[in-house]
Amino acid sequence: MATQRDQVDEIMTEIPDLDAHEQASKALSFRLRRIADHLETDLRRELAAFGIELWEMELLGTLKRAGPPYRLSAGALQERMRLTSGGVTKRVTGLERRGWVRRDIDRDDRRQILVSLTEDGLTRARAVFSAKTQTETNRLSALPLAAQEELNDQLRTLLISLEGPGRQA
Repeated sequence: MATQRDQVDEIMTEIPDLDAHEQASKALSFRLRRIADHLETDLRRELAAFGIELWEMELLGTLKRAGPPYRLSAGALQERMRLTSGGVTKRVTGLERRGWVRRDIDRDDRRQILVSLTEDGLTRARAVFSAKTQTETNRLSALPLAAQEELNDQLRTLLISLEGPGRQA
């Protein structure tokens, strides 16, 4: 158990009438949101140095993770990024203007639009993700590796209960 108190401990003293389960759940929820806020603030600062926004990084990352030839259908982007078709279109249009992605009609199914990283987009994605990984590693280094692995296991269980299992490899 932690010996030092954090700001969430202070907040929790102001919330009466919770049983132990409610109190633990609420404190965990507060901590997860606050940690996510810290990470997002740091990432936005880091991305500003590259002239890129968080949403742009997310789309570049989704295409990069697809592997060579770094291409996905608009529908696959919609599913993986959990966006509407309009949201995907807006984001792709923005990155297309910057020369980081291009749209092509699928030769096998002319109804499908394929979105691909350009060479500039791939170069930008590699640089951004290297900096992003370093920022995440630095921010989370207060936890030893074993603790990070255990926390990952626990949060995976929670995410599976909320979103269902991921695709099987």
